Amino acid sequence: MKAQTLSRSLLALGATLMLSNPASANTVIELTQVPCQFLESEPTDHGFSANSADDCKDHNKRTGDSRAQQSQPLELKAGKYTFRVTNKNVPYPLGFWLRGEGVIGRATLPSVSGGGLATGTTLDYEITLEPGEYLYSCPLNPTPDYKLVVR
Repeated sequence: MKAQTLSRSLLALGATLMLSNPASANTVIELTQVPCQFLESEPTDHGFSANSADDCKDHNKRTGDSRAQQSQPLELKAGKYTFRVTNKNVPYPLGFWLRGEGVIGRATLPSVSGGGLATGTTLDYEITLEPGEYLYSCPLNPTPDYKLVVR
């Protein structure tokens, strides 16, 4: 069956959705990591520079809480998703971690994580999301915890 592609802004996040045959394929959410942030998750590209995770930890001490509050939650329907994550010009390996929010959420909701995202590469992380509240981030970059709500 021929794939159908749809690109649009997703709740002011700028995440790109690509829909294939809806009955069988995952929805793809594209996310781009730059030093200390996911571009689509915050209203501003802060232009941070970082040579290590410690540089991002310093940025986050000063700005992380306010940046997380300014970001808009990603809202999705329950279902199968592929989070396609790209390391754009971060000079060290990155990862991705999507998990339930809070202790109960981590224990009861699905999660996906992985590393090995070298500079200039893209990796896919597949998950079937259930209704609930989630967080996603990169502990290796590190980024703020961005919110995802599944209805």
